[in-house]
Amino acid sequence: MKIGFVVNAIETEQEYYTTNRLAMTARQMGHEAWVMGIGDFSYQPDGSLTVKATTGEAKTYRSLKKHLADLQRPDVEQSIGLEEFDVVMLRYDPADDADSAPWANNAGVAFGQLIASTGVLVVNDPTTLANALSKAYFQHFPEVVRPRTLISRDEALISDFIDELGGKAVLKPLQGSGGAGVFLIDRKESPNLNQIIEAIGRDGYVVAQEYLPDAVNGDVRLFVMNGRPLEVDGTYAAFRRTNKSNDIRSNMSAGGKAVKVTVTDEMRELVEVVRPKLVTDGMFLVGLDIVGDKLMEINVFSPGGLGSASELNGVDYAPRIIEELERKVWMRRHYPEIDNRSLATG
Repeated sequence: MKIGFVVNAIETEQEYYTTNRLAMTARQMGHEAWVMGIGDFSYQPDGSLTVKATTGEAKTYRSLKKHLADLQRPDVEQSIGLEEFDVVMLRYDPADDADSAPWANNAGVAFGQLIASTGVLVVNDPTTLANALSKAYFQHFPEVVRPRTLISRDEALISDFIDELGGKAVLKPLQGSGGAGVFLIDRKESPNLNQIIEAIGRDGYVVAQEYLPDAVNGDVRLFVMNGRPLEVDGTYAAFRRTNKSNDIRSNMSAGGKAVKVTVTDEMRELVEVVRPKLVTDGMFLVGLDIVGDKLMEINVFSPGGLGSASELNGVDYAPRIIEELERKVWMRRHYPEIDNRSLATG
């Protein structure tokens, strides 16, 4: 099996990233694993698709650091026809390029759609990912799993909504991830509400969201594959993200710390509620961020932290993901008529 992993840029990857872990695991399992940046695609005059990509040259790797170092060598890049791949995983974070390369967001899904049209399996499904480029995608999931939310640029409307919530709410931009631009508003302590709304609103719409008291304990990142919790031998791929500071964000990129967590019946029930849409949308691998009995976010682009889940639980989850891709490639060979979205979660 030949697998391509699409990242923001190869040179900015880190050894502990989930993508590097998946690529190295694929190699250890006997597959070709190539990594490519979102700006490395080309649509040729003859209609073919090519990409500049890199792969490790060693037969086996025991170190994530060594594997990434080989990928980042400037002399190993090759031009490859994308029709040669069996699977392409879109593993880039749109928020990373929002300011420096705003073209990258649409490029990722556009080339993903072109790749899928050649018969290569693309996960997560690029057509649905195009709808998920903003947090508005989250609002398509059942209301029972979501905190009360208002999306607007109207300062008065936002202010009234915060009053309805008792004067406490979380404000964040509609675009973005990784905890960037997230504010906890408390009427008793934040008289500068209008300035915060104005600052967030400069770049687009403002998301005003109900504050969940359980957020003081951080949130739980639970990996979901094919619409079901990812597990190996009964152990779920999950961990709690906490932040000991006064910062309400528990994202790892915002200083959060990973600790072991027990996946509860309530968490599994949340997965059951969102599963039909995830499956229908071809969302092969996602990360659910859970606070209490609510979902705070669904990361459908590049859910990270698989290494943290593995280390805390003593289980390597990466092989299970690659095995599932093997099964889907087998299905594509025998049933080429199955469309990309159905195969992604089928």
